[in-house]
Formats: sequence, C-alpha cells, structure tokens
Amino acid sequence: EPLTILGIETSCDETAAAVVRRRPDGWGVILSNQVASQQDHAAFGGVVPELAARAHVEVLDLLVGQALDQADQALHRLDAIAVTAGPGLIGGLIVGLSSAKALGIATGVPVLAINPLEGHLLSPRLSDQIPYPYLALLVSGGHTALVLVRGPNRYRMLGQTYDDALGEAFDKTAKLLGLGMPGGPAVEARATEGKPGRFTLPRPGHVGPGQLR
Repeated sequence: EPLTILGIETSCDETAAAVVRRRPDGWGVILSNQVASQQDHAAFGGVVPELAARAHVEVLDLLVGQALDQADQALHRLDAIAVTAGPGLIGGLIVGLSSAKALGIATGVPVLAINPLEGHLLSPRLSDQIPYPYLALLVSGGHTALVLVRGPNRYRMLGQTYDDALGEAFDKTAKLLGLGMPGGPAVEARATEGKPGRFTLPRPGHVGPGQLR
C-alpha cells in the first residue's frame, strides 16, 4: 500500500522539505523537493550555528507549504512526517524537530525522528533505484565514511575518518588560504592550477569485491 511522507531537514545550513511516496512495488518516488540555501556564513569562513538556526525559522514553514503544494498533498492526509533528529547542529535540529512535532500535534500525523546519515545512505534508492546490497561513500560536512548497505538498519562500516570529515577539511583549508566559502568549489578551482604529481600521497589498500560481505 502506498505511503506518503513529508520530510524535513534542518541539520546544518540548508533548509529542505520534500514529499516522498512509496509505490506498491516497494520503490519510492519524490513528489516534491524544496531547498533554501543560506548565504550569511561566508563572512565567517564557516557555518555559524546560531545564524543557521534563525534562518531555518524564517523559511521552514514556507518550504513545507511549497512542498505540499508541489506534491498536491494535504497535510492531514500524510501517513507520517519524517524529520532529521541528529547528528547535526543542535540549534537547527531543534527548529526542525519543534516544527515537525507541532504539525504532528495539530494533525494527528505520526512524527518519525530520522538519523540524517541513514538518509544519505538510503537516498540512492530514491534517485536511482539501486538494489541491495551496495557500497556507499558518505561525504558530508561532518562525516566521511565507506559503508556497505544491505538494507534499512543493516549497515557495515568499512572505514571512516578519525579526525576531520572531508567537507569540513575543505572549508578549513579554504579559510586558511582566504578563498571564501563554501570551501570545496574554491579549493577545487585553485587545484586545477597546481602541478599534478608534485607531492606523493599515501594510498589505502585495495578492497576486492569478494571482501564486501
């Protein structure tokens, strides 16, 4: 039986609302997707949690309305409201959770607290209908990991960074070099002007397909 869910994301510096439906064959389809990116952090060289939380407050209700309209879906007819509950920036998470709980109380629709990393790992099933199992490279501002995904709640961590995530490393490097934010595109643009092979960097050991069990 089809399930229709409103998703709310406020874990960092982007506010998002989307409506997703599970088809009778088990695959999901994205009915709407609304995203608002924040621009107030560039002057600080990184995301300021308090500014991010305030920006979420300003636009979240508007995005939820737009997502529902785009999907032609009434709020009270939803099967559930899914909201990111952590990890993430605590201020932003509180905004999303509070909004989702308020909608749930007003409509009687169940609210589901979601780990955004699990959302990252399962999102290829929505966009590309990838069958289980599959190998996922999870790259975000706070996390970088290789994970074998066998199904919901069935994951095997194959490797992850111990000190800093890739996204945060790019932002910190860009800040040290005075390249602005977001750091990834700025560092990549400068890298095209560099000399390939100037530095010899270590490479991780090879993992063969037979080892991914």
